[in-house]
Amino acid sequence: MQNMNSLLAELTWRGLLYQHTEPLDAALSAGVVTGYCGFDPTATSLHVGNLVPVMGLAHLQRAGHRPIVLIGGGTGMIGDPSGKSAERQLNTPETVEKNSRAIQRQLEKFLEFGEPHGAIMRDNAEWLLEMGAVDFMREVGKHFTVNYMMQKDSVRSRMDEGGISYTEFSYMLLQAKDFLELYRRVGCTLQIGGSDQWGNITAGIELLRRVEGVEAHALTMPLVTTATGTKFGKTEAGAVWLDPKLTSPYRFYQFWVNVDDRDASRFLRFFTLMSREEIEALELELAAHPERRAAQQALARDVTTRVHGATAAKAAADVSALLFGGGDAAALSGNALEALRDEVPFVELPALPAEGMDATDLFVAAKLAPSKGAAKRLLEQGGLSVNGAKLSVEQRVVRREMMLAGGHLLLRKGAREYALVRVGV
Repeated sequence: MQNMNSLLAELTWRGLLYQHTEPLDAALSAGVVTGYCGFDPTATSLHVGNLVPVMGLAHLQRAGHRPIVLIGGGTGMIGDPSGKSAERQLNTPETVEKNSRAIQRQLEKFLEFGEPHGAIMRDNAEWLLEMGAVDFMREVGKHFTVNYMMQKDSVRSRMDEGGISYTEFSYMLLQAKDFLELYRRVGCTLQIGGSDQWGNITAGIELLRRVEGVEAHALTMPLVTTATGTKFGKTEAGAVWLDPKLTSPYRFYQFWVNVDDRDASRFLRFFTLMSREEIEALELELAAHPERRAAQQALARDVTTRVHGATAAKAAADVSALLFGGGDAAALSGNALEALRDEVPFVELPALPAEGMDATDLFVAAKLAPSKGAAKRLLEQGGLSVNGAKLSVEQRVVRREMMLAGGHLLLRKGAREYALVRVGV
């Protein structure tokens, strides 16, 4: 754990500090500060772009302060206009509830929860959904002029692009109510968010000052961009999600392994808890031997382990080494083979005959060759392998004793075309 007053220094060297209210450093030095970050359940999963404020909460806790994860079960019924050029489609209450529970399970992996000083998980549906419109107008709306709200970037940009509904216009007041409620319930005086949240956060600070006479604080973190100018967290297949059903641990791992050399150092600082010394050592290795991609591999292992667990991370690394680095198929664990099934063509076959099976039949069955004749030509050219061992015309029979864990056989045609076969017993 760091010293309480070291949070800003830690975030600064990591490049994670964008903006903060000026009295914050004094408050952090004076004692334990309780701070929160909100996550609206607009989808069934968080994506890698959400990890920046999550890591902010992790650093807050490591510095001796108390983080609150706020699930937006109430605000998620509306939708934040920040960073959006058009109105969101409203989700049903059932969808918001389902999404809320899903992202709550994801966020629990990043912090230490529990009394007396652990992180707190709350859902703003507790107070927003039961609050009447008139009560909300009297308690919150009374303290903000329309002119004040129109000056916020999230509102002004939408007005310039054609207008904003009263629903989304009011979002910042709902978020301000969250800050007020968390102060009353657990003494929260700090809100963390992305740089696009500054207007919403300062509205909450204003509400606490007016209603409770409290000096509250704001801390924002940068929105991540890549060195190539592409949107962070997007691939050709779409967003990179934390849910393994939407983005498999292997593809999640590959996303981090494939980051540009120019981004590797920055992302190590953003998305891991590695020390400065560890990161700087990896920077030196990256500069001296970029082809080894040591920084990217360390980044991928660390983030994948935190999101999916050590077993899934190792399986993803082993599959990656096999498909792109010539790893040993015989050393693949059952978990790695299960992961591989989702990444290459997979077929199941009956038990092999006692005398074995001709490789040409096997490759046809696995759809790596269109016919026995085509498979035979590939065999003669040395283009077929089973479990990493190249086959020949003389050694073309695949036998039971060659099978990997769980009755699997890994077939390869040429350098990069794979199929996984599971054989019955």
